[in-house]
Amino acid sequence: MSACALTIAGSDSGGGAGVQADLRVFHRLGVFGTSAVTAVTAQNLSGVTAVRGIEPEIVRAQIAAVRGGFPVGAVKTGMLWSAAIAREVAAALAAMRLPLVVDPVMVATSGARLLDDDAVDAYRSALAPVATLVTPNLDEAAVLSGTPIDPAADVDSLAEAAAALGRQLDCSILLKGGHLSGDPIDVLWQPSGLVAWRHPRVAGANTHGTGCMLSAAISAHLALGHELEAACERALAFVHDALVRARPIGAGRLAGIEEASADPRLISRVLSRPRG
Repeated sequence: MSACALTIAGSDSGGGAGVQADLRVFHRLGVFGTSAVTAVTAQNLSGVTAVRGIEPEIVRAQIAAVRGGFPVGAVKTGMLWSAAIAREVAAALAAMRLPLVVDPVMVATSGARLLDDDAVDAYRSALAPVATLVTPNLDEAAVLSGTPIDPAADVDSLAEAAAALGRQLDCSILLKGGHLSGDPIDVLWQPSGLVAWRHPRVAGANTHGTGCMLSAAISAHLALGHELEAACERALAFVHDALVRARPIGAGRLAGIEEASADPRLISRVLSRPRG
């Protein structure tokens, strides 16, 4: 493996999300994975029972050690836990000037809070300015923008919401549609234009960790040299196929990362609009 990526995220003791899932995605896509752990969680597929943040200076030391010893081609952030960690990470990444995918992890699928209140402003003021892409779901986009998004929204309404958030944060946005009431529609807004994809909802899928997998897959494809739109399209296809291939492990189902394909034909493009 010649390409290398860095995940800066929390540890998931159940292996379905966080650093553990990110490293599995990197490996599956042919990218050497490195990590900086921001928090330790006690969790399984039923929920999170405890969280402990890592000291911000230790997080920054991990990033510096990886950067000093590996040819990192792209970075992703996941759970950052606190404003202090978020600002420390942003300062470290500003100096690296690498493609950065920010997954604004705020609440676990189980409902557990994974971000303190002060950290939301750090995402807006510190991380967004150094990000290549921010990947919020509908709830996270509403927190970042201050404007709720209707789960029954159509593709045009989602496109407007993604564009408004992108202009507000001054970076590209991939608005994830997994929380829509119908089939998921994911919208990528860039200053150059907008594209949206739809794929069938996978019946009965355990969606724990899908946001982590998606941002990790985008980062892996950026590290491999793909442009942002192609990286997003391949990553969305990868996550969809992983959910289709999910198999039971323990008390739930985990995505079939090891078998998943990143073939963009697995999803359908439903909107493509140049800037104008």
